[in-house]
Amino acid sequence: MTASSTMASAATIDQKMALLSTDEAQIPVWRHFFAFTDVPRPSGHEERVVQMLKDFADQRGLVWKQDAIGNIVIKRPGSGGGESAPSVVIQNHVDMVTEANSDSTHDFMKDPIKLLRDGDWIHADGTTLGADNGVGAATALALLDMPKDAKLPPIEGLFTIDEERGLTGAFELDPSLIEGRMLLNLDTEDWGVIFIGCAGGGDSKITLPVTRTALPSGAKCCEVAVTGLLGGHSGLNIHEGRGNAVQMLAEVLAAISRTDGNMRVASVDGGDKRNAIAREARAVIAVEDPAAAAKVAEKCMKDFRLEYGTLEAGLSIAATEVPAPDVPALDVASTGKMLALLRTLPHGVAKMSHSLPNLVETSNNVAAVKEDAPGGSSLIVTCATRSSVGPALETLRGKIKAIAELCGAECVQEDAYPGWQPNPNSTLLSLAKSQYQELLGREPGVEAIHAGLECGIIGEKIPGIEMISMGPSITGAHSPDERVCVPTVKPFWDVTLKLLEKLADVKA
Repeated sequence: MTASSTMASAATIDQKMALLSTDEAQIPVWRHFFAFTDVPRPSGHEERVVQMLKDFADQRGLVWKQDAIGNIVIKRPGSGGGESAPSVVIQNHVDMVTEANSDSTHDFMKDPIKLLRDGDWIHADGTTLGADNGVGAATALALLDMPKDAKLPPIEGLFTIDEERGLTGAFELDPSLIEGRMLLNLDTEDWGVIFIGCAGGGDSKITLPVTRTALPSGAKCCEVAVTGLLGGHSGLNIHEGRGNAVQMLAEVLAAISRTDGNMRVASVDGGDKRNAIAREARAVIAVEDPAAAAKVAEKCMKDFRLEYGTLEAGLSIAATEVPAPDVPALDVASTGKMLALLRTLPHGVAKMSHSLPNLVETSNNVAAVKEDAPGGSSLIVTCATRSSVGPALETLRGKIKAIAELCGAECVQEDAYPGWQPNPNSTLLSLAKSQYQELLGREPGVEAIHAGLECGIIGEKIPGIEMISMGPSITGAHSPDERVCVPTVKPFWDVTLKLLEKLADVKA
């Protein structure tokens, strides 16, 4: 990073600090978080943010190491009486989900995140914010940046890459990178709760071969668009019954085909990230009567609005006449197979936990449907399945594979990633609960989460490591509605700092 770019970044960070009150600005987490919002860091493109972390360490004389996949650990020695305490790992991922509203011109590969404040909340301008997991990563930097006489144990800031796209950094982590056997993961989003377990999961890539033929001269076409849905995190929000744009689109197209038996799909594009509920989906279709198709789409919108009520108040479904595309369209048989696949795949909660109240045990997200290429010979459907029970995960994945094959598709499923089994009797949890109680006058909740945290994978690589996860309140993760609750960042910081001060008293 050049001196000029560093100065420009500092100026931008100062502008963002103006979003905070004087008291809020005293919390060191914020300046580091705003630095993260200035550095593009899409999953799979973490080079710039990793370089920022290396520069951070070098400027402070801290030792850093990097493994072959690109994860980085920054080490701060113990201080203030904690020099001989066991090392504590502070773990976060540095990549972010890159979702934007359809009218946004934001370029996640080069543009800083634009921030806005609305009451107690900070959010981005039409894009994901990156508070997941940027606030946690910023907290780690704030701890590594504490004064040299602060009472702290040795700290290992572990920053993993490519979590959002497939937990790649955790899967490929070189465990020799870290020494600590207590780990604080700061990647959960419900302040007031300490998490001690998470779901495992696995993806399904379904490839449906299709036959295309040229559209006749003078063919009439329209674009069917499903927009305005909430979307959200495919684990944390799956139990809320939010609409799935991919499956809604399939239902609309099926309704049109019932009145037009020769309807054909020329192009289709719905959803995006595997771990996000699809917010938007579109298809260009050839029909006999675009006006009739528009009426069917309008009726479908009314029906879905009745079904979802106020939950999906922004839902819009429209069929608009467009020129015929220059690519051949799916024939009627392939169109039917596509609709059968998308309408039959399970989406949402498959089973609630019998062991933990209100915890989703098993779910599936029909995440996206794409063409392999414009006018290509196959369609690609992505599903993300989660479960806290291994056999239940594989049962549901088996059903997905069977449905795909019945529709004439191939289904490839990589090995699932492990869940994190709760340990309610760990020393780390006991200390965290006591510090929470002492500072805030109430006990925290202790729960498992229906989302994939890196803790499950790290726990397999380092048997016996004690782990907990916590974080400030963040809502709308993996969607442009993502926001962080400003008043929860201070108590989160205070409890984290006090817990580390307590761990500084532990003797190795």
